[in-house]
Amino acid sequence: MSARPTPPPAPQRLDIPRDWTHREMRERVREALLVLPNYFKSSTIIEGIAATDIFTLNTALGATIENQVVASLNAMRPVWDPDGNYMLYSFVRQAQTFPDVLLKRTGSVGNADILLGIELKGWYLLSKEGEPSLRFSVTSAACAPADFVCVVPWSLTNVLSGSPQVCAPWIESAHYTASFRNHHWQHVRAVRNNASTDIRITQGVTPYPVKSDQIADVPVSDGGNNFGRIARTGIMNDYLAATLATPLAGIAAAHWLAFFSIFKDDSLPAAIETAIGRMRDRLPPAEGEPSPVEMILDQCERLLAGD
Repeated sequence: MSARPTPPPAPQRLDIPRDWTHREMRERVREALLVLPNYFKSSTIIEGIAATDIFTLNTALGATIENQVVASLNAMRPVWDPDGNYMLYSFVRQAQTFPDVLLKRTGSVGNADILLGIELKGWYLLSKEGEPSLRFSVTSAACAPADFVCVVPWSLTNVLSGSPQVCAPWIESAHYTASFRNHHWQHVRAVRNNASTDIRITQGVTPYPVKSDQIADVPVSDGGNNFGRIARTGIMNDYLAATLATPLAGIAAAHWLAFFSIFKDDSLPAAIETAIGRMRDRLPPAEGEPSPVEMILDQCERLLAGD
């Protein structure tokens, strides 16, 4: 079998022109997104959900969280517009077209008064896959240099109940994300059964398309429907590792995920006991008092034993 050819260099981020009038404002928007957890507010309250149903929350609340992020950004105007230069502009959500959110002049029609866009996606931190499930297939030509992709992780204040709270988001250039995705698909990922790595690149596309425009790149072969799963390209790896270490009620999100996955609807007590033992083996050695994770596992074992 011949060796796989060396892939070309990964794509580079587009430079924002230094003479672009809104360059500083764009950087402040990015800073506002990073400090979003300090400003995010939600009136939604979740109670009475079963632990085995915890994974379904992203579908039920994802759009609500995204709307509340947009409201929070508008409430954070002093962060991204400290001098009041953009008082006539606001963030608005648009349905079923790219990007999800526009910073545009209030009441304007068309693209002339759009300053930047944000492809905004919520990620329920305890979703079963342990990574954002969003698919981003937009062709790079549809992304203006100033546009962002922003993934906002969220959880409930009491893990199984309470109000949504958000963590620091992942923010990246939309154009770079689209280019990186295609590069990974064509040159980096493992290809099975000699499947084609070709991509049909959408032509004649410009930034801020209308709903009817065809803006997606389409792989020639994608039996697993994985094209666009940007969390699987490696572009988010460092961020995902850090975010899954976020403590929720004193326990890392990754440990909650492992714990909830043990208790499936069809799990037998013996299988649960085995899974608990495996989870315990993966924990770092305790120093002094047992960790909150160990205490929960101890209690589960007592319950299973009928103590």
